[in-house]
Amino acid sequence: MEEQEILNMLTLTKMSHFNLVEMLQLYRAAGSATTIIENRKDIKSIIPECSQKVSDSLQDIDEIRKLAENELEFAIRNDINILPIDTQYYPHRLEQCEDAPLVLFFKGNAELNRNRVINIVGTRHCTSYGQDMVKEFVECLSKLCPEVLIVSGIAYGIDICAHRAALENGLDTVAVLAHGLDYLYPTMHKATADRMLTQGGLLTEFFTNTNADKLNFLRRNRIVAGISDATILVESAAHGGGLVTARISQSYNRDVFAFPGNVHARYSEGCNNLIRDNRAGLICNADDFVNAMGWQDDVKLNKARKKGIERMLFPELTDEEKIIVDALLQTDNQHINNLSTQTEMPMGRLTASLFSLEMKGVVRVLAGGVYHLIVQQ
Repeated sequence: MEEQEILNMLTLTKMSHFNLVEMLQLYRAAGSATTIIENRKDIKSIIPECSQKVSDSLQDIDEIRKLAENELEFAIRNDINILPIDTQYYPHRLEQCEDAPLVLFFKGNAELNRNRVINIVGTRHCTSYGQDMVKEFVECLSKLCPEVLIVSGIAYGIDICAHRAALENGLDTVAVLAHGLDYLYPTMHKATADRMLTQGGLLTEFFTNTNADKLNFLRRNRIVAGISDATILVESAAHGGGLVTARISQSYNRDVFAFPGNVHARYSEGCNNLIRDNRAGLICNADDFVNAMGWQDDVKLNKARKKGIERMLFPELTDEEKIIVDALLQTDNQHINNLSTQTEMPMGRLTASLFSLEMKGVVRVLAGGVYHLIVQQ
């Protein structure tokens, strides 16, 4: 994407004051941020449904433009990736949400569109029970689904336990921040955040010089929910940020799970209530979670890789089919365009071979032209 379009997206983001739904609708109606900026003096002539409030705010953007330029310069100087919506590296799960931000800021090396992404959230006042649940869950999950990405908010309690457990077990982990990338809150988690830059990363929608205000934490929670396949609530009182994330996840039609706790324990009340009201699935370990999500094929594939019997699993394949299987063994769930590039196979031959593999029960087609490798018992 051209730098000018990114600058215009930053400008629209800053002037929207987080009226995200309307701004995203305007952006998609116009087709680009540049179209909006270039026609801002008479925006209703090309987008009649644009509200008067937004139209008025577009008339004078000089000061906001300077802030956007400063933000772009800061990102370039500090090796921060600006991720515009509708581009390859923007989280595709979040892109489906009606209040998705136009741009995100990311520093790190994680693939945000990993095939499996979950978030682990809960109270900042976690008990030893909650800490143990997080450690046991992540350790077991790393063996069952070693390519899963763990997301949380790097806050005290369950959040930081989740990040540290992921790092200790070799999983990438991403923290979604309630402020810009010019500092870290809480500061005492900086050492963990620094490790995450090479085994995950830090993600935010907020510009620099943004305070970690209470409202920003609530906004942050929708990003945590939106980029994930599922939310896992470990410990929560009757009210709390983890419950907000769970509620948002449900509104996005994502799965929600909770660990049960002692009925007399304050920080199990929120989890128990969700389970009681059928707003979260009850899990006691990673096996429960994997089975509930239908991720058993990940487990089979991981076992096959460890045993080193990949080719023995599929003995009756053509040479081209074996090339495709090898590519999916290296990185499962690939789009057909990526497979064409990786295998260096013309699209016509690739399509024919994929169809043959599907008929043999070796691959399955997922939504959007993505191919998944099925590992037989």
